[in-house]
Amino acid sequence: MTLNGWIQILIFCGIIVLLVKPLGGYMTRVYNGERTFLSLLLAPFERLLYRAAGTGEREEQHWTTYVGAMLAFNVLGFLILYLLQRLQAGLPFNPAGMAAVPQELSFNTAVSFVTNTNWQNYGGESTMSYLVQMAGLTVQNFVSAATGMALAVALIRGFARASAKTVGNFWVDLTRSTLYVLLPICIVLALVYVFLGVPQTLGAYVDATTLEGGKQTIAVGPAASQLAIKMLGTNGGGFFNANSAHPFENPDALANLIQMVSIFAIGAAFTNVFGRMIGDQKQGWAIFAAMGVLFLAGVFFTYWAEASGNPLMHALGLEGGNMEGKEVRFGIALSALFAVVTTAASCGAVNAMHDSFTALGGMIPLINMELGEVIIGGVGAGLYGILLFVIIAIFVSGLMVGRTPEYLGKKIEAKEVKMAMLAILCLPLAMLGFTAIAVVMPSSVASIANQGPHGFSEILYAYTSATANNGSAFGGLTGNTPWYNLTLGIAMLMGRFLVIVPALAIAGSLAAKKTVPASAGTFPTNGGLFVGLLVGVILIVGGLTFLPALALGPIAEHLAILSGQTF
Repeated sequence: MTLNGWIQILIFCGIIVLLVKPLGGYMTRVYNGERTFLSLLLAPFERLLYRAAGTGEREEQHWTTYVGAMLAFNVLGFLILYLLQRLQAGLPFNPAGMAAVPQELSFNTAVSFVTNTNWQNYGGESTMSYLVQMAGLTVQNFVSAATGMALAVALIRGFARASAKTVGNFWVDLTRSTLYVLLPICIVLALVYVFLGVPQTLGAYVDATTLEGGKQTIAVGPAASQLAIKMLGTNGGGFFNANSAHPFENPDALANLIQMVSIFAIGAAFTNVFGRMIGDQKQGWAIFAAMGVLFLAGVFFTYWAEASGNPLMHALGLEGGNMEGKEVRFGIALSALFAVVTTAASCGAVNAMHDSFTALGGMIPLINMELGEVIIGGVGAGLYGILLFVIIAIFVSGLMVGRTPEYLGKKIEAKEVKMAMLAILCLPLAMLGFTAIAVVMPSSVASIANQGPHGFSEILYAYTSATANNGSAFGGLTGNTPWYNLTLGIAMLMGRFLVIVPALAIAGSLAAKKTVPASAGTFPTNGGLFVGLLVGVILIVGGLTFLPALALGPIAEHLAILSGQTF
């Protein structure tokens, strides 16, 4: 580890902290329906969309109606994206003559982008036409992110309201998330990326002659527009197969910094939205602090592991950190930081090969996802994910003092705790369940590139990434097979909707409750004690659940390397 590396890391952290309050304040005004500097321009389009959807900005929904609207919208999005892929060969804007995408891969990709996962069992520049990239993948990048943001706002209203029967309107929250937050920022980001060298064109791929006299086809396309939303919406799906390690997607250190900030910006700001909407910004800062503790611990451990290098290489007299699978223009510090950022949020974009990280360095991204990606997390998804753990932490604190748990004046009772546990436990069910099946099936084991603990880690990482709606991968796994396309798709659906539905049930239950005044026995939830309790609950739940799997994978690999074994 170097001073220069830590300065770069601290600059990133400082930018995120500075963005939390202004962006959070703007988003709060948007969701409260207040006037913003964009209202004059966008309000007419907003009203037009409401009329098209048969609703109005003052119309509210019960939580079950909210869930029904969200599910219907996502089913329709899945069908449209699936058909676009299957009919690709006969559709326009296909200058490379891409064939129709096979049905299993079309299913996996459609589920992937609808659930904000963006797991890619294909190479973008060699599989998808411009039309599918724009009208299919990029559109889903916007609306899947907006869906997560809408659901977070609905849950916040559950805490903020009292004796209410509604939690908002899905169509209104979806529209405002897209029109006022995602779209304006992405327009600016896309222009910045074009300025930095990211291509944005509908022209055909370019044929070039190499220095050796050979012929090379250089893929281009509308990359900048997709790059902007893939990062801001924590989607992660790359226009190019190499994702943010590709020089056209991530030209230099400045572009790299902008992309990392984009990944965290909205998720971090949502903690401030939470504080503002419940009337106590300290509550939001407490949640942000818990996220920050986990994030900084992950960055330190990953950076240390990668800077320490591989003991087997050291034994051969080759000193230094682990640069395998990393871009020289980013180095170890920014590669380690990007890996933690992208897995702490449900982004999945990568600027280095996670499969080439050291055993312990690759373990931290895995742990980030196994914890449910509550360390900032996806846009919206990170907030409602950590609020589930908040409910468990409050329940534990109530058991300690022998009184009914309370949070923000709401009694946390059996229904809320059961729904929170259902949402939390569905993640290890899919992550560990599918992994257990895959490691005993010869056909699925044949897809891994490595034997022993690292091969196990490749399979575990795949199902963890899919269930956590992340999308990054250990590249040693060949995922484009019928088994992985189907089971990874099911894991994505479980990780998205088996969390969303219980979370909205909690929102409806809390909104209907009366607010009780704080008393001398009320546990304060805006200070350091609560932050420590919340971090402890997250680590204990995650540790007890996933430690055996980690022991079979990265920990076993690290111990084997120390003993001189190779894989």
